[in-house]
Amino acid sequence: MKKVFFIFSIVVLITAIACENSKKNTLITLPTPAREAGQTDVLELRCEPLPVVRIGFVGLGMRGFGAILRMMAIEATEVVAICDLEPYNIQQAQKSIASHNRPAAAEYSGESGWKELCERDDIDLVYICTDWLTHTKMAVYAMEKGKHVAIEVPAATTVAECCQLVNTAEKTRRHCIMLENCCYDKFEMATLNMAQAGLFGEIVHVEGAYIHDLRELCFNERLSTTNAYELGVGEVKSETQNKENLVGYWNHWRKKYHAKHTGNLYPTHGLGPICQILNIHRGDKMNYLVSVSSNQFGITEYAKNRYGENSPEAKQEYLLGDMNTTIIKTEKGKTIMIQHDVTSPRPYSRLHTISGTKGFAQKYPFRQIALEPNAHNALPKAKMDSLLAVYEHSFYKEVGKRAAELGGIAHGGMDFIMDYRLIYCLRNGLPLDQDVYDAAEWSCIVELSEISVRNNGAPVAIPDFTRGAWDKVKGLKFAE
Repeated sequence: MKKVFFIFSIVVLITAIACENSKKNTLITLPTPAREAGQTDVLELRCEPLPVVRIGFVGLGMRGFGAILRMMAIEATEVVAICDLEPYNIQQAQKSIASHNRPAAAEYSGESGWKELCERDDIDLVYICTDWLTHTKMAVYAMEKGKHVAIEVPAATTVAECCQLVNTAEKTRRHCIMLENCCYDKFEMATLNMAQAGLFGEIVHVEGAYIHDLRELCFNERLSTTNAYELGVGEVKSETQNKENLVGYWNHWRKKYHAKHTGNLYPTHGLGPICQILNIHRGDKMNYLVSVSSNQFGITEYAKNRYGENSPEAKQEYLLGDMNTTIIKTEKGKTIMIQHDVTSPRPYSRLHTISGTKGFAQKYPFRQIALEPNAHNALPKAKMDSLLAVYEHSFYKEVGKRAAELGGIAHGGMDFIMDYRLIYCLRNGLPLDQDVYDAAEWSCIVELSEISVRNNGAPVAIPDFTRGAWDKVKGLKFAE
């Protein structure tokens, strides 16, 4: 009997160990290349100062056109060349350049026009505002041609692309910055100051999001030659498409991406500012994530209402779930929650929530701050406003008024300050506010969240793109 019990105990023990090992082995890990021999990191990279920053712009749509206007409001910049697939966009850009008494920019178009622009020897910075799927190849080519690059978000859509950006930046010793404008929002920057001053105590949990109803933008179509907009393929049930000055995505690139992918395909607006608060790759790192998505309902219902139930738009299958929620665990034991929803009729939100051992802050759905010893209730508005004024970031004290004077193209100030800081650092040979590792870490969530969703919320490892140097820099610091 004792022998039977002994054997049974051994079987139970082996089973328990096997189960525990099975749990440990459920982490999905994507292969990432090792750093090549002789190659070193580009943390706090400094490059030769540029007295005048000569810029080539690729992509002149919604984001690119505004970037040109902002850059012309910053001293010591030259718009050397512009590139777009649509002649109308080039014409409009040239008109704006002329209206600022600047010389006409060299024009490039066609499938290889962006390469020709990158090959010029009179450009220092290539500013990329095209669709997501072209960001990495353009940035890599530009760096290989000796140019610094600034890329719209996300910088990449796969881990392999993120590795390409990192490797190319390290090999060429060129700056590669993702244009995450939300890191320069006034409230986000004030809470960054508060966190760095210890006002919230030890930061334990943070939240970010991109919740933005983009259904109309996803379906709008534009005829650039006439500055008019054509109707959808299916039957139109409303006059929505007949409005003047509609804005849409070129060749429906965003809607096409919705049809093929799920997960969080646009994580960086919510993730960037809170990663800075947590000092990601400056003392902490993201280790793994789990991600789940709702089914897709919203975009199909919208298509039915706009085009009719039997229209091609309504019958199209879309893989992107309406709401995605992704949870991330860091090396230092912090948690991050990010959400994505662009197909539901709800108010805009990036959440921006900071929770620490001494206090709390949140921007959406309305601004609130709560601090010990009375953190059960948010501060009255007058006290919160006074606190925000005390912790107003130096960037806003320096150029906030200039940003406000630009109006919509400054995006509440943050877009102008983003570009202003980029040019300031390049002109003075300083490290940029965001580096290529930020671009890779924040962008890799696109693919990793999709992998988790497709595997029923399985945990997925987040690569350390610094290859072990995540604790080399102690805390986020902006160069002066």
